[in-house]
Amino acid sequence: MVAPDPVDARLLAVLAESGRAAVHEIAQRLGMDPREAAMRLITLSGSGLPLLVGVECDPNGIRRALANAAAYGNYMGGPPSGPYAVHQSGPHPVQQQYGPQGPVSQPFPAQQPPPQATWGPPQSAGWVRADQAQPKPVVSRTGKIGSALEADSLEGARLSIQLVEVVDPADFLFTAAGYKLAEGERAVVVHTEVTNTSQVPYTSLPDMYLVLVTKTGETVTKAPVSLSSRPAHKLGVQPGETAGGHSVFVLPDETQVIQVRWSVRPEVDLNTLVWTVED
Repeated sequence: MVAPDPVDARLLAVLAESGRAAVHEIAQRLGMDPREAAMRLITLSGSGLPLLVGVECDPNGIRRALANAAAYGNYMGGPPSGPYAVHQSGPHPVQQQYGPQGPVSQPFPAQQPPPQATWGPPQSAGWVRADQAQPKPVVSRTGKIGSALEADSLEGARLSIQLVEVVDPADFLFTAAGYKLAEGERAVVVHTEVTNTSQVPYTSLPDMYLVLVTKTGETVTKAPVSLSSRPAHKLGVQPGETAGGHSVFVLPDETQVIQVRWSVRPEVDLNTLVWTVED
């Protein structure tokens, strides 16, 4: 059997400590997205390891929820939110729907004029329709230490994220927590606060894709450690709630950090926030 990669190895090590644990609990201990942890565990289970990934529920509660949804005729069995595609097993086509089917829609009469529209090149300012809401004004995605910047989560939650503090170096905090730095390494601690200003829960780990950007353009991901004096982020931020946490980074002593970057996904996108770190 091929040896697992480092992330899989950490997942298995945490699972082996307890023998039985919920996926979201394991993900929280490792600072991972629960969906990524679940996918990795399922893959490992299929590779022949003595590992079973399951799910539990209240059967009666699930049946009541399905019955209530079917009574209203609006349970469509749509795909879950988030960027991970779920592949449906079995012979049933993905077009299968639950609940009563609505009547087949009829085309509009030919004499009905279409709504006024102004079209331009896709993704340009001219790509709007008169009967649709205008795009939101551009929000600043850059700032300095102390600035609060806004972004949207994959679930649609509106977030205000403040870079409160960057402690560099933070070797004394790292060693005080019982960890040891290798020769030529230093620790950096980043303190951020996330406020959910919407009515949609934010379900991910707030610093999942928080990274440091070096002068050479490389990125440094957070270390899988937490400091007792500087608590780490907890999973999720409820509507109207503000949650703070500290992220720990370990990097070569001579590396110069010029930015702190936050994203909702591994790659940079329109929601990516950047704070400049001055000497």
